[in-house]
Amino acid sequence: MAGSLLTKTMPAVRPLSSFPFMPTALTTLLTHPGGAHKDEFLACSVLLALHPVPIVRREPTNEDLASPAIAVVDVGHSHDPALNNFDHHQLSKDHPPTCALSLVLRHQGLYEDARRFCEWLEPAEWFDARGPYATADWLGVDRAVLNKLNSPIDVTLLRRFALVTHLSPGEPLWEIMRFIGVDLIDYLKSLRARLNFLAQHTEIWNLERHGQEAQVLFLPRTESGDDEPSNGLDRFVEERGLTEKIVGLVYPDRRGAGFGLTRFRDNPRLDFTRIVKEPDVHFAHARGFVAKTSATEPNRLKELLQRSLLEPRHS
Repeated sequence: MAGSLLTKTMPAVRPLSSFPFMPTALTTLLTHPGGAHKDEFLACSVLLALHPVPIVRREPTNEDLASPAIAVVDVGHSHDPALNNFDHHQLSKDHPPTCALSLVLRHQGLYEDARRFCEWLEPAEWFDARGPYATADWLGVDRAVLNKLNSPIDVTLLRRFALVTHLSPGEPLWEIMRFIGVDLIDYLKSLRARLNFLAQHTEIWNLERHGQEAQVLFLPRTESGDDEPSNGLDRFVEERGLTEKIVGLVYPDRRGAGFGLTRFRDNPRLDFTRIVKEPDVHFAHARGFVAKTSATEPNRLKELLQRSLLEPRHS
């Protein structure tokens, strides 16, 4: 078979045990009264996931700021994680865009993953710290575009939050906020666990056609019992800085004992219509971006990939 077919196992990434959590048991979450904003709403939601306590909306006292049992969020002009104070308004105007949610996520050891995996977080930081016009300029869009992205879900949740001075467990809005916080933390931790798993099990296969190299990420079948084996592969490639090198993905077929072969981000170097007549290929999309095979041996999978590989297109 033509070409070089090398295998490289991916190195490990940081374990879940590296995520710290608050040692102090909170009794209250305190945030500012008046108009409500996404940053303190989400910051309180994350804290509720870890500490299901009442929320109070009023100005903090010095005693509140000095008590580690009261998390003071987005108010109080103090960022002191040891005392569970999470305000950003005292930061200089030249400080990188930061909001209350940023500070809470950072204290939980989740900020870096949140910035990496939640594309909405950085715009939310900009919007809260710089305002809508500067955010629109940073995004390279007209200010009116931001209005078109407004959702009645956002509007209603923030409006209802602004109308209350106290929220307790069992109240609908409190429960919704906790759902949001739990789901956000679960998403970040489960995705990190998935990426750790992929780091331990995936391999990079190097292909070559007429002197032009290409790489494919391969995930073997394991005992993990995943409903969707391809889950997280795109994020994994992105996190490893391989988006310009990987052209395809190979992963266990969730509907059979074989494997799925697909382009990575629709890379044109793979055309699976070239293997449609192979006896162990039972499906190849007419547009060539995905195929299914009953083959399970790595050498046969590499052969199918090699036959699907095209030379790079030159503009």
